[in-house]
Amino acid sequence: MENATRRINHLASTIGAENNNNNQFNTVPTAASSKSDDDVVIVSAVRTPICRAKRGGFKDTHPTDLLSAALQASVQRAKVDPKLIQDIVVGNVLPPGGGAVQARMGQFLAGFPDTVPIVTINRQCSSGLQACANIAAAIKAGTIDIGIGAGVESMTSGNMMDVGEPNPKIFENEKARDCLLSMGETSENVAEKYGVSREKQDRFAAESYARAVKAVKEGRFKDEIVPVTTTVKDAEGKETTVTISDDDGPKPTSFEQLQKLRPAFRKTGSSTAGNSSQVSDGAAAVVLARRSVAKKLGLPILGKFVSYSVVGVAPDVMGIGPAVAIPDALKRAGLSTKDIDLYEINEAFASQALYSCETLGLDMNKVNPNGGAIALGHPLGCTGARQVATLFSQLRKTKGRYGVVSMCIGTGMGAAAVFEAEN
Repeated sequence: MENATRRINHLASTIGAENNNNNQFNTVPTAASSKSDDDVVIVSAVRTPICRAKRGGFKDTHPTDLLSAALQASVQRAKVDPKLIQDIVVGNVLPPGGGAVQARMGQFLAGFPDTVPIVTINRQCSSGLQACANIAAAIKAGTIDIGIGAGVESMTSGNMMDVGEPNPKIFENEKARDCLLSMGETSENVAEKYGVSREKQDRFAAESYARAVKAVKEGRFKDEIVPVTTTVKDAEGKETTVTISDDDGPKPTSFEQLQKLRPAFRKTGSSTAGNSSQVSDGAAAVVLARRSVAKKLGLPILGKFVSYSVVGVAPDVMGIGPAVAIPDALKRAGLSTKDIDLYEINEAFASQALYSCETLGLDMNKVNPNGGAIALGHPLGCTGARQVATLFSQLRKTKGRYGVVSMCIGTGMGAAAVFEAEN
């Protein structure tokens, strides 16, 4: 009876909460609130290494193996029995059928019983973060007490260009038609419309590479990465068993080297293979729980899920999404940009990442201190959950309190979440 009453109260408070955005429910408490047994807390956040698609360490690895490695490690790190997990949401973008069957198989390979349900979602580049947000919302609504938000993508095996047969009617609607623009074209649109020069983009990219190379060398990612033992095939098809423990995207890359690259999407454009995110393979998983349940089970509490926002922007400049989503998420948390100690902003393209940071006036020393997707890679469905793992690892090391994860989303959206570390 007490549990039922609690859930009714959760639902009533959610529905009755003040809502300043018609598309959003404020389903989490503000950061300024004191600790509550009903807080949504993060008890573990892990990821596999991120490897270059088609030529990196996971080019011969099935996505179910990547997902199972992340799921298994997430519950092991949290020291929670897999049978206690009440739901799993997996962000996945490219597979046929939304990756639903693959996710279920990956769950079983990770040792979860058939009593644990799983579902996949696709909000494109934000899918991994959306998975975490969905679990957080379910906990706040009282439908579950503990769950996993995860993400996986094998861009080696996926087809980014397959969007199905278009409806001829879309060509009579500008916004609908713009949904067919390549992400590279939208990057060029942002650079041209908002005056983000090629030089600025290449300097931003060079810094991303420098930070990531240094982070790998110093072992900064070690505590968030779960090594994956897999097989790789050489040119003759010979298989070798290897254990992948590090990201293979970061390579020493100078501004001068980047300046020599040709535009990738327009002959006279400024977006290149060097200042755009790498196409990659990887997986990540985040275990979230109601604080009271985490305490009862004796689980480690890394921090709190504070707020989440997803917004719409014009499809032809989809990359500006973080510039709109971050302020909304901060408003919901009762915070400002000055309160944030660390930002993990997806570097889909240097053009849009730079625009978003400069528009918000962010301290660039707080943005992607260990590099971003330009150097590390961007496995679409995985990235959001990967950023959460990286965020909490870095907040712990620096004893920071508040962090933000954000990204742009294809077809014109942006997402952002605010987290509070409990170091």
